[in-house]
Amino acid sequence: MRKIYIILLTISALHLPAFCQPTFVKDSLDNYMKRIMQDWKIPGMAVCIVKDGKVIVMNGYGVRNLETGDPVDVNTLFMIASNSKAFTGTALAMLEQEKRISLDDKLTKYFPWFRLDDPLATGNVTIRDAITHRLGFETFQGDFLNWGSTITRRQVMEKMAKHQPVFPFRYKYGYCNSGFVAAGEVIPAVTDTSWDDFLKYRIFNPLGMTRTSTTYAAIRKDQNASKPYTIVNDKLVLLDYANVDNLGAAASINSSVNDLSKWMLMLLDSGRVEGKRIVPFSAIQQTRTPQMIVNQVNRSAPMNFSLYGLGWFLEDYNGKKLVRHDGGANGFVTSVCLVPSENLGIAILTNTDANWMYTGLRYQLLQAYLGVPYSDVNAQYLPRYLEGNKKSNEEVKSWYDQAAAYAEKNKSISLKPFEGTYHNEVYDEISMKVKEGVLMVSFPHHPFLTAELTPITDTEFVCRYSDPTYGIVKIPFKISGSKVLSCTVTVADFVDMMPYEFTRVK
Repeated sequence: MRKIYIILLTISALHLPAFCQPTFVKDSLDNYMKRIMQDWKIPGMAVCIVKDGKVIVMNGYGVRNLETGDPVDVNTLFMIASNSKAFTGTALAMLEQEKRISLDDKLTKYFPWFRLDDPLATGNVTIRDAITHRLGFETFQGDFLNWGSTITRRQVMEKMAKHQPVFPFRYKYGYCNSGFVAAGEVIPAVTDTSWDDFLKYRIFNPLGMTRTSTTYAAIRKDQNASKPYTIVNDKLVLLDYANVDNLGAAASINSSVNDLSKWMLMLLDSGRVEGKRIVPFSAIQQTRTPQMIVNQVNRSAPMNFSLYGLGWFLEDYNGKKLVRHDGGANGFVTSVCLVPSENLGIAILTNTDANWMYTGLRYQLLQAYLGVPYSDVNAQYLPRYLEGNKKSNEEVKSWYDQAAAYAEKNKSISLKPFEGTYHNEVYDEISMKVKEGVLMVSFPHHPFLTAELTPITDTEFVCRYSDPTYGIVKIPFKISGSKVLSCTVTVADFVDMMPYEFTRVK
């Protein structure tokens, strides 16, 4: 990689007359962006602000590719991940307005084979339940299998029957990507077209969102797509794009701030574009109607309540209702936020997943537009992030220190007893094999992924995944005498918070 000096690049800007803009946006935004990108080691960002039916700011900053130095512009693609959910919620609300579905239809009406672990839930789960995170799953439950894997959308749905729910049905919020997949598959069941094409022909094309796509192949081949990065040992590391085609309705949209400006303007103009109705306003209102209480309120954020609609979080800020969502994929974190009462929309796209500033910048801009006295949000977010990152790095270092001490004490230890095939009802099988003295794990549903296991005790290993997205974790084994019985596999919370026990079968 040739040496690149990351500089702030304002690629394109559309401005209203200065008197229409808050002072922070008019005088300080570009300098603020330069500072926070340096603080967080963010290679590239794109920001769009729409207000009162016009684009106020639309800028690209930094670079989309560290190796080439290619700049981010307003048409640069980012994976927007869970910001896809608002498109799905809107599409389903549109179909309800057309009397083609009811959101209270049971999923078994469209998929007689569909099952959850609880028979009562199976018989009663509706489309609305599936897209409001009230199935009883823990947040991200199942995404160890689903995220970036080779299984199909139908297989994602079929595997939902294998998950033991953490909460009772409809009792508590638990963010569930597979629920969105199930609801999204209602679209082809009633329209004879895919979720992808429904969005393309009913939303993207009418809005002129010509850069927006829904597939891994599309972002890989695009000449103006941002590369994804993360931070490992305080250094930026290039990642592969996540292939989440199988999570379509939950997470697979790629877009730019230019295209997202059109999406936000349409939503803020009651579903119209230049006077032409694209989405019924009643459908938009439906997506913004609270459906579920979110228990995991971010106490560090300036809000009093957090609810969930149809693909949108519904929150308050300085007495105003926010309609917003975030998205996170390998190397990307993004935010889209609407303040309908102020006719205001903000989109923020970044190409590293190791930052909180995509959220912090949202609040910084909301301060400016909603008349909140200025405070440096970055100064609040950055120290907490750095401290947490420091503790995490120190913990991992301590594990490897333990591993070195264990290896020194047990020079003749054999890893052969741990070799074999291990089975979990949700994931299916993984295999372990000693290669050049190292115990390696392979994951058939994730052919790109391996893990290196290093012993720290007789029954516990530190696990380093080949893809940094999956993290560095501890893997305990159950052993009876000299026989290895099982192991418990976890991944980074960013992917899945659940432990998965794998029983050795051969």
